[in-house]
Amino acid sequence: MPSFDVVSELDWHEVTNAVDQANREITTRYDFKGVKAHYEIKDKKSVVMEAEAEPQLRQMSDILNQKLVSRGIDLKSLEKEDVIKGNMRASQAVKMKEGLETDEAKKIVKMIKDSKAKVQAQIQGDQLRVTGKKRDDLQQVMALLRGADLAQPVQFTNFRD
Repeated sequence: MPSFDVVSELDWHEVTNAVDQANREITTRYDFKGVKAHYEIKDKKSVVMEAEAEPQLRQMSDILNQKLVSRGIDLKSLEKEDVIKGNMRASQAVKMKEGLETDEAKKIVKMIKDSKAKVQAQIQGDQLRVTGKKRDDLQQVMALLRGADLAQPVQFTNFRD
């Protein structure tokens, strides 16, 4: 039976490249002259931005978003945490969401069932397996999910015929 998996993954190589580009841009920008500001990746789960003031963090966030988008990373996979101030420094962590969350997976399953497509969808950990008798039905589900407004970006992997 034909099947495919719906996953939400990040290309960490591209995230690293985007963070490196953002760090390089900060060192050359005039409004960051003489300011100790940088980005750092923590445990392949988040990017931490550090600067001297909160307005600089907002600018850094814009720069990071721009670099991630140019590298093909969807901004829906970012989750900004609160700003932490102390010792004349401000920092903010940006969590990178990977894997389908259970609530989102249930929403996708309900969406597939409501579409009346002749497929079955089942949640398997942090991914979703969709199986059907015809390849056309699976492609119809893929088109449905591409056009849907989901809280996380999704990719389709492991397509079997």
